[in-house]
Amino acid sequence: MDNSHRIELMQDKLATLEPSHLVIIDESHLHAGHAGAKEGKGHFRLQIASTQFAGLRLIQSHRLIYAALGEMMQTDIHALSIELVSD
Repeated sequence: MDNSHRIELMQDKLATLEPSHLVIIDESHLHAGHAGAKEGKGHFRLQIASTQFAGLRLIQSHRLIYAALGEMMQTDIHALSIELVSD
């Protein structure tokens, strides 16, 4: 699966968090030759804002994101850098 398709799937899955801001950047080219890249998985940077993160600790917000992405975290994503942003 190519990374543009992965990004579309990630956007669909993250829509459950009702983000007011969502940017997914493919950084796989920066990690060519790394273990995840050799397995065909991608490296991504996520910038996201959602009212669902209000009052949560950082780790709790990250867990919501991982849960929304589901098995993609095992099958398609080798590395995910998360930046919680405000609107």
